[in-house]
Amino acid sequence: MTTVGVSGARIHVVRFAPAKLNLTLAVVGQRSDGYHALHSIMVPLSLGDALTVSAAPAGASHDSLRITGATIAPAPDNLVLRAIAAARVAVAATWHDAPAEPPPLAARLAKRIPVAAGLGGGSSDAAAAISAALGAWAASLGREETAALVASLGSDVPFFLAGGAALVTGRGESVEPLPDIGGEPLAVLLVTPRLPLATPAVFKAYAGGARPSDAAGARKTSERLAVLMRSGLTGAALLERAQELVRANDLMPAAMSMTPGLQGYVVALEKLVGRPVCQSGSGPTLWSLYPTLAEARKAVRVVRLAAVNGTLPLIATGEPFVAATTIAGRHSSPAAQLVAEGAGTIRPRTVHNA
Repeated sequence: MTTVGVSGARIHVVRFAPAKLNLTLAVVGQRSDGYHALHSIMVPLSLGDALTVSAAPAGASHDSLRITGATIAPAPDNLVLRAIAAARVAVAATWHDAPAEPPPLAARLAKRIPVAAGLGGGSSDAAAAISAALGAWAASLGREETAALVASLGSDVPFFLAGGAALVTGRGESVEPLPDIGGEPLAVLLVTPRLPLATPAVFKAYAGGARPSDAAGARKTSERLAVLMRSGLTGAALLERAQELVRANDLMPAAMSMTPGLQGYVVALEKLVGRPVCQSGSGPTLWSLYPTLAEARKAVRVVRLAAVNGTLPLIATGEPFVAATTIAGRHSSPAAQLVAEGAGTIRPRTVHNA
């Protein structure tokens, strides 16, 4: 794909890449392939990144990536570039111009999700990149081919195909879509100290003995929540169970063991907001549930002020990332958005974060 018939304009395919939240994360065993087996309830958030993909400029021989909103370099092993390359290999044999390969693409990623924060930003970007690349090439993959492709890119990537809440098991490759949480969308306060935690290192600390005192507690909570969600859980009912979710992440003790001061930080944050504080993924993102977005936004202002005046202790370099967002509901995957450059009558669509 190079141009389309709108005054020679280039096509832009835009995808929204939502963050994810682990409502629960239970480690239920060790697999023969070396990974840990999980039982996790995950939901997408309205906070996310925006990925735009278009044909690479004439003469380009490889894919390119430009990142804004984050101080990370678009290295060759970036998940967006890896996802585009893997998608090219997957569709090459059946692409409409085969035996030629799908052409290079130019990607622009607007980052809003903190990096290495337990919110699945890189994995969501990878899922969005696959969708955008297929749209740009006017190509498609079958269900099995798609599942194999996303699983090859990372444990969290398959979740983002569900489009909504899901029970994730295995090492992340088994995804059971769950009904949306009923009622008005629940709001979430996110607080991410500026101390990226590498997921493999957190699992290593867990394997080394940094575990909850109740070995089966997280799994019981996770299994119970899955049953409730299958039968139609409301936001109000989930709010009533918020205290249970504090102990529903088996990786929280491991994250705390790697970060001096994190346990005290959690205690101070709970006192500050007056709500249970949980951890997403391998951390360090902490979160609390609110009935409305307005209340979560008030909490954002409180936390930011406390970080400045010292009420909330500083455990990393710089102030924490603090945001209010909502749990997103299931929706159809948007069709590729065709946006013409310089065509005059077709204008780019702006992708907003809630």
